[in-house]
Amino acid sequence: MNSIERVRGRIAGTAVDRVPNFDIHMAFGAHFAGRTLSDYYLDHRALVDANVAVREAFSLDILQAISDPYREGCDFGLEVVFPPDSLPLRRRPLLSDPADLLRLRPPDPCAGRRMVDRLEAVRRMHELSRGEVPVMGWVEGALALANVLRGDVDLMTDLYDRPEWVRDLLEVCASVEIAFAEAQVEAGADIIGLGDAIASQVSPAMYREFALPYERRIFSAIRGAGALCRLHICGDTRRLLPAMADSGADIIDVDWMVDLEKAAREFEPRGVAVCGNFDPVRILLRGSPDDVEAAVARTLWDGGPRLISAAGCEVPDGTPQANLRARLLPLG
Repeated sequence: MNSIERVRGRIAGTAVDRVPNFDIHMAFGAHFAGRTLSDYYLDHRALVDANVAVREAFSLDILQAISDPYREGCDFGLEVVFPPDSLPLRRRPLLSDPADLLRLRPPDPCAGRRMVDRLEAVRRMHELSRGEVPVMGWVEGALALANVLRGDVDLMTDLYDRPEWVRDLLEVCASVEIAFAEAQVEAGADIIGLGDAIASQVSPAMYREFALPYERRIFSAIRGAGALCRLHICGDTRRLLPAMADSGADIIDVDWMVDLEKAAREFEPRGVAVCGNFDPVRILLRGSPDDVEAAVARTLWDGGPRLISAAGCEVPDGTPQANLRARLLPLG
């Protein structure tokens, strides 16, 4: 059974030979492949090399064109600094004043330098996968992109002070993300992940008003283009689980602080696969191989028949390789 068969079978709830491994590797992957973080973020060849190396070494079931949250923002004109081997830094928000929205020019995903770089990564991964390993593209959720362009504190204030302005911004963001997602599917992506991390910081009511409708529209476009949909919201999403289940995602990631059994019960009636969710720091980075095996076994028990195995969020840089090799356990 190859990885695509394994993933599609698991989402459908049918028998597979083992649970698919969807760990997210970024900084770890770059350094494992001997590349700097700036190379990983700015050069699709480094991103592809890292993903291929990690998949082959640790039996992942996915190739992932995921990096930093600033790709779309950079092509809007956001100023971001990329230190040689550290995380990228936004110099200042692009929308420092609400009036700046009138001057915002949405980029063409097939012309923006950083979005095109992701398209090239997807194309190369598609070539290398030979139809056996799913390739995952990536977009930001509309609320997440709005946060990148506006800034955390200002956007949270805007949700109360100028909600109509926020909706106008979200419309712009959603249209760009739909076009970007469709371009990645055309380039060869089998799955599109949508990251909406800021959504974990809002109430369930605000999530349903300012995040969920746009996630649903983006996922509808992805599904129409022929790809699967994966929702990723870092952090404590316990209050949001019922709404997240309505997003239209085929796969929903849950972080380590979420009750996996409860999430699975929420998602299973909708045919949604839950992905997660052991603690990437306490278990993967600081634990032993025995700790990893026990945590993975627990997720297999709690996650139900559609579980896709993954750490709650990104695998930390410096994680012992023995711990990653302890990730795979047979069904049963």
